[in-house]
Amino acid sequence: MKLYFLISLIVKIKIQMILKIIIFQAILLFTVVPEISGNRNPSPKKQLVSEIDSILQSQVNTNKIPGAVIIIKQGNKILYKQAYGFAQKYDYNHILLSPPEKMTPRHLFDIASLTKVVGTTTSIMLLADRGQINVDDPVSKYIPAFGAPDKMGVTIRHLLTHTAGLYEWYPLYYMASEKSACYKLIESLPLRFPMGEQRRYSDLGFVLLGEIIETISGMSLDLFMEKNIFSPLKMNDTGYNPLKTADYRKIAATSAGNPYEKRMVYDSTLGLRIKEIDPAQWNGWRSYILRGEVNDGNAWYANGGVSGAAGLFSTVGDLQKLVTVLMNEGKTGNIQFIKKETIDLFLTKDKFNNGLGWMMDPANSFMKNGPEGTFGHTGFTGTNICIIPEFNTSIILLINRQNTGLSPSGDYYNVNPVRLQIFNAVMKSLKQN
Repeated sequence: MKLYFLISLIVKIKIQMILKIIIFQAILLFTVVPEISGNRNPSPKKQLVSEIDSILQSQVNTNKIPGAVIIIKQGNKILYKQAYGFAQKYDYNHILLSPPEKMTPRHLFDIASLTKVVGTTTSIMLLADRGQINVDDPVSKYIPAFGAPDKMGVTIRHLLTHTAGLYEWYPLYYMASEKSACYKLIESLPLRFPMGEQRRYSDLGFVLLGEIIETISGMSLDLFMEKNIFSPLKMNDTGYNPLKTADYRKIAATSAGNPYEKRMVYDSTLGLRIKEIDPAQWNGWRSYILRGEVNDGNAWYANGGVSGAAGLFSTVGDLQKLVTVLMNEGKTGNIQFIKKETIDLFLTKDKFNNGLGWMMDPANSFMKNGPEGTFGHTGFTGTNICIIPEFNTSIILLINRQNTGLSPSGDYYNVNPVRLQIFNAVMKSLKQN
C-alpha cells in the first residue's frame, strides 16, 4: 500500500512538471513570436527613427556635416530627440581636433536667421497683440527717415514679408561700427527694388524691425526679448552673446572667421558687390573659430552681436517651447501668451505665398510640397524649423554645417537636401499613422 502511494505521488509530480513545461513553452511562443513579427514589420515610429538615424548619421560619417541635433514633436508627445556627431570637429586651420567635442541635445547653436522668427517676429506679434503696433502702420511712424517720398509707403507688413524693396544685403560694418550708426546707414540707403512688387529676402528689413521694437518699448532689443519672450516661456538657454551673459560650455562651433562673407564683399560673381564699397577699406575680419559669437557679420561687427536679423543662440529644447505655443494657438499651459487671432494674422499667406515673418510657400526646399498651412524658416548656419499644423507636428533641426569649412568652390555644404529628406521621412510616417 505504501509502495502504491509512493508511485502515485511520483507520477502526479511528473505530470505537474510536464504541464508547467507545456504552459511555459506556450507563454514563450506567444510572447516571442509577435516580437519577431514586429521586427519584420516595425511601427511607423520605429521606421521614422531608423530613417532619420540613417540620414543624419551618414552625413556625419561622410564628413558632410560635423554634427546635428533634431527634435520632432506631435501634439504633447516628443516623437524623437537625438544628437549626432560633433559640436566642434576642426580648429581654425582645419585640423581635426583630438578628440572632437561630442554633440549633445544641450548644445547651444547660433540659430542665424531663425532670429527673425523666434525673436523679431514674435516680438512684433506681442506688440500687435497689445495694440502697440499695427502691421499696416507706415514705417515712418517709428522711423522719421522713412517719410522720404520714395519710402513713405513702406509699412511694417512690407518689412515682415521682405517686400519693402530694400537692399537684400549690405556690408554695414564698412560704414558703421555700432547700433545707432547702423540704423542711420540703413535709413539713408535708397530702395533697391519696387516696393511691394516682389519678394526680395532682406536682412536689412529685420534690422529695422529691431529698431522699431526698441523705439516702441523703450528697451534694448535683447532686453525686450528676454523680458517678454524668453523669461515667460522659460527659454533659459536662449539669448544674444552667450559668452557675455552666462558660463556656457556647450556651444556648437560655426565658421573659421567669416570666409564666405568676405567672399560676398570681394567676389563680384555672387552679385552682392556694392559699387560704393572698396573691399580693401576695412579689414576687421575675425581670424579664429566662432563659438559663442554670432556668425553674421552685420550682427557682430556693426551691432555688437544683437540684431533683429541674426544673433540669437538657443537649443532644440528651448526652441520647442516657442514652437509649442504657436502649435497650441498661442497658449502656454493655461496661459494665453499670444491671442489666436494674432497668430492667424501672421500665418495668413500674402500674394507671394508667405506669412508675416514666417515662410509658408510650399516651393521652399526644406518643406517642399508640405500640406496647406505648413510654415517654417531656415538659418544660414544650418538651422531650420518646420511646423505642420495639419498633423500637429513640428521638426526642429540644428546643423553646425560651417565647421566643416568651405568647399573647393568657396561655398558651405548645402543642407537643403538633408532638410527635405527629414521632412519627407516625417511626412511619410505621419501619413502611415
